[in-house]
Amino acid sequence: MPELPEMETYKKLLNNKLAGKTITDIEVNREKSINTSSLQFIQEIQGKQIVEIDRRAKHLIFRLNSQKNLLLHLMLGGQMYIGSEHDNPNRTKQVILSFDDMNLYFIGLRLGYLHLLDEQDLEQKFSDLGLEPQEPDFTFNHFQDTLQSKRGKLKLILINQKIISGIGNHYSDEICFDAKIRPTVTVDSLETDSLFSVYNSIHTILRKAISLGGYMDNPLFLGDQLTGVYNNHTLVYDREGEKCRRCGGTIVKIELSSRKCFYCPDCQEG
Repeated sequence: MPELPEMETYKKLLNNKLAGKTITDIEVNREKSINTSSLQFIQEIQGKQIVEIDRRAKHLIFRLNSQKNLLLHLMLGGQMYIGSEHDNPNRTKQVILSFDDMNLYFIGLRLGYLHLLDEQDLEQKFSDLGLEPQEPDFTFNHFQDTLQSKRGKLKLILINQKIISGIGNHYSDEICFDAKIRPTVTVDSLETDSLFSVYNSIHTILRKAISLGGYMDNPLFLGDQLTGVYNNHTLVYDREGEKCRRCGGTIVKIELSSRKCFYCPDCQEG
């Protein structure tokens, strides 16, 4: 599932391609992927201009000049592609937005969605999200205070969107590895120095992942050289049985509350 770095990458690339362009045609092939009838959806956005593409946590926001917004959450299996009738993945497209001769394909939106919302609905949608690591208010003091009353496992705290928004299954393991702490430890057992290591690793890993285009390796368009480059730099996630790049130990995989969890038992403290 795309996380903050993937959606930040999409935001950057989509703004370069689509900001200022007018939606000339819409095709809805799965009404469950949107939150209105197909007719209303088309009537509300056809002929509207995309002012900019923004991001909040794991969501993208396509801001229209009508003061409405298209809110995208790709969830598990969702992807996008910018192309034409002759250049696009051979998969079912749930929604297609056209910009004259260029199309934006929304693919795999079985769990994900593309919802049309006004500003008030958008604010309500985000009302229970925690701060993002990139926000100025996400200081170490805030991080420490937020975790002070928590008793859960570190990984599960990191992926809780009500506590910190934007981190998911992949980067929580990468962060724990960078901090040299097992994802299975309980946060209330961590001393201040360890919490500070986790805090620093959140910034280190997310910055690196954003600069390398995240880990999702499906290109956004033909010739896309950015999307998914971090996939070649993954430290522990999905590397079960492989050698640790820090100590040479063996990466293990466990399940933590039905979540895949990867770490090195040799150099990550338990």
